[in-house]
Amino acid sequence: MDLKLLFISTLLGIICCGRAQQEGNECIKANALSCGECIQVGAKCGWCTDTEFLKQGEPTSARCDELESLKKRGCSKTKIENPHGSQNILKNKAVTHRRKGAEKLRPEDITQIQPQKLSLKLRSGEPQNIKLKFKRAEDYPIDLYYLMDLSYSMKDDLENVKNLGTSLMKEMSKITSDFRIGFGSFVEKTVMPYISTTPAKLLNPCTGDQNCTSPFSYKNVLKLTSNGQQFNSLVGKQQISGNLDSPEGGFDAIMQVAVCGNHIGWRNVTRLLVFSTDAGFHFAGDGKLGGIVLPNDGKCHLKDGMYTMSHYYDYPSIAHLVQKLSENNIQTIFAVTEEFQPVYKELKNLIPKSAVGTLSANSSNVINLIIDAYNSLSSEVILENSKLPEGVTITYQSRCKNGLVNEGENGRKCSNISIGDEVSFNINITAQGCPKQGKPETIKIKPLGFTEEVEIELNFICECDCHKHGIKNSEMCHNGNGTFECGACRCNKGRVGRQCECRKDEVSTEDLDKNCRRDNGTDICSNNGECVCGTCECKKRENPEERYSGKFCECDNFNCDRSNNKLCGGHGHCECRVCICDANYTGSACDCSLDTSTCLASNKQICNGRGTCECGTCRCTDPKFQGPTCEICPTCPGVCTEHKECVQCRAFGTGEKKDTCERDCGYFNLIVVKDRDKLPQPVQAFPLMHCKERDANDCWFYYTYAVNNNTEKEVHVVETLECPAGPDIIPIVAGVVAGIVLIGLALLLIWKLLMIIHDRREFAKFEKEKMNAKWDTGENPIYKSAVTTVINPKYEGK
Repeated sequence: MDLKLLFISTLLGIICCGRAQQEGNECIKANALSCGECIQVGAKCGWCTDTEFLKQGEPTSARCDELESLKKRGCSKTKIENPHGSQNILKNKAVTHRRKGAEKLRPEDITQIQPQKLSLKLRSGEPQNIKLKFKRAEDYPIDLYYLMDLSYSMKDDLENVKNLGTSLMKEMSKITSDFRIGFGSFVEKTVMPYISTTPAKLLNPCTGDQNCTSPFSYKNVLKLTSNGQQFNSLVGKQQISGNLDSPEGGFDAIMQVAVCGNHIGWRNVTRLLVFSTDAGFHFAGDGKLGGIVLPNDGKCHLKDGMYTMSHYYDYPSIAHLVQKLSENNIQTIFAVTEEFQPVYKELKNLIPKSAVGTLSANSSNVINLIIDAYNSLSSEVILENSKLPEGVTITYQSRCKNGLVNEGENGRKCSNISIGDEVSFNINITAQGCPKQGKPETIKIKPLGFTEEVEIELNFICECDCHKHGIKNSEMCHNGNGTFECGACRCNKGRVGRQCECRKDEVSTEDLDKNCRRDNGTDICSNNGECVCGTCECKKRENPEERYSGKFCECDNFNCDRSNNKLCGGHGHCECRVCICDANYTGSACDCSLDTSTCLASNKQICNGRGTCECGTCRCTDPKFQGPTCEICPTCPGVCTEHKECVQCRAFGTGEKKDTCERDCGYFNLIVVKDRDKLPQPVQAFPLMHCKERDANDCWFYYTYAVNNNTEKEVHVVETLECPAGPDIIPIVAGVVAGIVLIGLALLLIWKLLMIIHDRREFAKFEKEKMNAKWDTGENPIYKSAVTTVINPKYEGK
């Protein structure tokens, strides 16, 4: 029975595994009706164009399967459509190897990323790998715009910034020979927070005898220039302004600097924005304090260098700023006082390619701060991509200095890059399916803070090559009702069926496949056939003896239970996955015999009258009895005695049956063992009896009796007898034993006498107390009535 269970479990495991593989086969599950639909399912899927490939009952979608499965099913490699993606590099200008002091190049002639343009053909589920190379060019041009808070608290800072132009030019010349600098300032919206302030206060917001300029939102003072003296001159003419609340309108200014490229003078080079302040910032939503509710439009509104729409549009949000700074390749350096370091460090985490530096109380350290921040920003390259088309995914892997490899989100970047260092990126682009109409799409990949970018044109493989050779209105498609392509019919509008033989309006139900779904399920024809115009046409098996049947092809004659590796145990036949057993057999696998001859005992009774015969095997109803016919009772007296004489004559040649041993005692197999430890123990599957018997010479012999699984009787006997000691010692031993027995008897008699006396006394005491008892049932405390009376308080006798 154990072997049968093991076989059944193994078979079920194989069946379940096969079904799991089929369920996991995305190609089959897709139910593709054309080659184009098939190849969009995944890179593992292929389409067989062989016109003779399908067997009876197999749907057109059976042409779409995994490549190895198609080959096993008889489709030759030349008949399998399995297109692959490809890539083509359209622009591949080498990165610039330029040294400082060499011939000056225009910014557009300097290349830091390679290649610059590619074209990809994407097959669904098949990634295309592209390799990008990035190298920091030496002596690369830099544009720096200094945006300063001119509120009153920054008065002493302005004095130091007035000489910033020439000093910064001198320091930056150590990094690049092409450096330009510009200047802008900001305070606050003119309606924030001066709503209740007098006009005179607006003209001069400072207190005492301080002469301050009127508040303003943002002013572009100096367009980017390589003239450091001009910077010093114009900044020296600036005046401090003021406002009443602590946060400033710096976000308005940053937005205008980012989007007003023509006014600022940005070139396609490294763009740095230095934001200098000693206060916090207003952001989207704060404008409602001044009655401004329109969201910032992210457009340029400068006239004569002034931001003209501060009273009309709210402050921009942080996300809006991040978008515009990224679009315009601007790297931001926040030069703020120590008090506001935590705030701007949180802001830095939200703005890629930004840095925070601690500004001294009077901005005297601003040059060193800018140099350090620039080195920090330029030593890290981070790739970002534009919005991806639907169904397209992208992954990055970076190979940085010292062989360091990063993956996941860290695969987008490399750090600690010095001028002249070269790093590379492996980028996988994968499409799932095809976008609408399969039109080409374009994405761009660029390093944050740099103007250069890689343009990638994506083309999608949505049809097979054989699609081009389709025959419209082919006679192979039921009188020209479809296009014959890739070995199958693609039906014209309004036609259905494997050969487009049906019209949709011929079927009354809206769902053509409804009549082919069992119990409103999802499987068409139980996945064992094809729905042809509302009727299931079952598949044919390679083995002609095996077949599917039923209205929904839900039945078969080969998936019934098995026994001994035989369908229905070889004692029946399979109908609709249920065994129909022959006469005298029953059970799910017809493995249970109704023949009782194997349960017939030697006394001609079924199971010796101690059990029932089930599947040709006795099931003993009395747990004391065991064995093939319930003939063995290990705990019953006399069982060992029954076999004693035969064991004695066969093992030792003694006993009453020694003369008739060969005739009477050949009914068991005798196995001789060396000692008692070698005797079988009662742990095997069949019953076992341990016996100890004595012969005529007072010698003991030990043996076991059992009936094994093959109904063979087995006797294991110890080869040596255990006999009593010699005659000299016998009287002594006998005397000692006799003395011990007499002492024991005497003690037993004394104990018995004492118990009799004690019992008589207790009985007399009981009789006396019973005579003195005068309790009746009303007074006896032992007596308790079985009746309980409860009065209903609501009844009240009515």
